[in-house]
Amino acid sequence: MSSTPYQDNPTPIPIHEAMPHRKVLRSWLESLMQRSTPRALVLLVVDYVLFFALVSAAVAAPHWALRLLAGLVAGFWIGRLFILGHDACHQSYTPSRTLNRVLGRIAFLPSLSAYSLWEVGHNVIHHGFTNLKGADFVWVPKTKAEYDAMSLPRRILERVYRSGWGTSLYYMIEIWWNKMFFPNKANKPSNRPAFLWDNVLVSVFAVVWIAAIVVCAPMVDVPIWSALITAFVVPFIFWNGMIGWAVYVHHTHERIAWYDDKKSWAAAQPFVTTTVHLTFKRHFGSMMHHIMEHTAHHLDMTIPLYKLKEAQSRLEHLLPQRIVVQPFSWTWYFKTAKQCKLYDYETRRWTDFKGAPTTEAAIVKA
Repeated sequence: MSSTPYQDNPTPIPIHEAMPHRKVLRSWLESLMQRSTPRALVLLVVDYVLFFALVSAAVAAPHWALRLLAGLVAGFWIGRLFILGHDACHQSYTPSRTLNRVLGRIAFLPSLSAYSLWEVGHNVIHHGFTNLKGADFVWVPKTKAEYDAMSLPRRILERVYRSGWGTSLYYMIEIWWNKMFFPNKANKPSNRPAFLWDNVLVSVFAVVWIAAIVVCAPMVDVPIWSALITAFVVPFIFWNGMIGWAVYVHHTHERIAWYDDKKSWAAAQPFVTTTVHLTFKRHFGSMMHHIMEHTAHHLDMTIPLYKLKEAQSRLEHLLPQRIVVQPFSWTWYFKTAKQCKLYDYETRRWTDFKGAPTTEAAIVKA
């Protein structure tokens, strides 16, 4: 099949036809890859101003309930800043690689995320091997045999993670603590100096953040311990839950397959078939900087976040019935959490913790 018609005048590919090569698919979105430095800077400045305002309110608001609310929203704004840093890390934020590295590190500071470690773990491993067991490392489902071999405390932790309520604990322990914050030798991809210095950078930011709370709280007659909880602990816990939840719903669905052999995984066109497009009402997707238009992002990481909505729409038009589009509801989410406990990689379906199938086998339309 020639790639030229799809580059010059793309038409929808019927479900019974083979999916074009990735280069062809990316050519469909080429017009959406332009990046804007002024737009990127405005987004970063606005989100930082709002983040600092929310943290200030979490310290100084006149009632503890208002401080708690401000802390929760500050956690959400950490997530928004992180998404900007995520784009910069993909070199899709501005046209300048050097500026992207600087802005990415700045955007990652409130989430206490080391830019260089995230760059390797996310860009190289997660995007390079999405949903491939043994390579990808985020929300990779265990098999029944692996679960049975765990210690009792580890089995309990796995149940908490997969309960639908454990996304904050999962990300904080399994990703941030183990792999992103001064990781040990077993969890570190190499010994690059940048890994250490990026962790030092975010640690200094954390110290300054905490010190500012300690200094400012007495000025507004708020107990230091209370201010630390609402202005530091709550935002950080909320942020971890937010990203843990986002990555979970991006790649956990009864129609999304996981793989334990590279040949089958590669044949399934994983850059399109391993990702969910979660849709929302009332512009929540834009509040998340369009990170939920995730299929287009996995197909081409160079598309800036402010073009992802259009890219996702174009992709779904040209690849009808191939992309998993899921309207979000809490009913759907907790149903998914109930079904998706362990995974049978041979039949490609989810099971409960006893190994009983809970979904039909995932059928991949590659």
